[in-house]
Amino acid sequence: MRPPANAIYDIAPVESNEHILLCMLPGAGNTPWHLKENGFIQALRDRNLPVDVLALDTHTDLYLDRAGIEQLLHQTLDDARLHGYRRIWLLGISLGGTGAMICATQRTAEIEGMFLLAPFLGTRGIIAEVEAAGGLAHWDAGEIGGRDHERALLEQIRRSPIGTGKFPAVYLGFGSEDRYRGAGNVLRKRIPQHCVTVKSGGHDWETWKELWNLMLDKKPFAE
Repeated sequence: MRPPANAIYDIAPVESNEHILLCMLPGAGNTPWHLKENGFIQALRDRNLPVDVLALDTHTDLYLDRAGIEQLLHQTLDDARLHGYRRIWLLGISLGGTGAMICATQRTAEIEGMFLLAPFLGTRGIIAEVEAAGGLAHWDAGEIGGRDHERALLEQIRRSPIGTGKFPAVYLGFGSEDRYRGAGNVLRKRIPQHCVTVKSGGHDWETWKELWNLMLDKKPFAE
């Protein structure tokens, strides 16, 4: 397949009929090269997993009006399926978690699973609002403005069958001292606990690298 601009397309060097594609979505201020330099692709190769990687350049500007990130994700997913990928996974780090959730809630049946590392799903104010309500199940989004993208996404997640067989598998990881851990605490109430990994650490690459390896050790692609 032809990757989008500035993306990294890394094909697994192992023979397999699995044909799995993992789309990686970096966080704000990060690029596909940061994912590569921090060993996110190599961790898959060290385990001889038959997983092709497409690390996308989901820079912050794409999220500002939401149309940009949606267009990129839809085009990427369409192209992946055109090229024979039927097992498609997502990895979203920080703001990339927003992109992964947008894709999963809009193209649910086409996504097999997703990894969320320290997902940013909204400002700490709106996440605190959800926590104060007792979680997404009890939260009332109220009136959602046309540009209130964070509230709209959280409402989509609230209405989704996340945590059930009708939604992509969700593997969640975040640092216990992460300043954005509120979103992780909200999500962990909706997904099986064996899919949740929490360790000491903040909102940084060292923590994310350790979490990524711990998540892969759970053998998610074998399910």
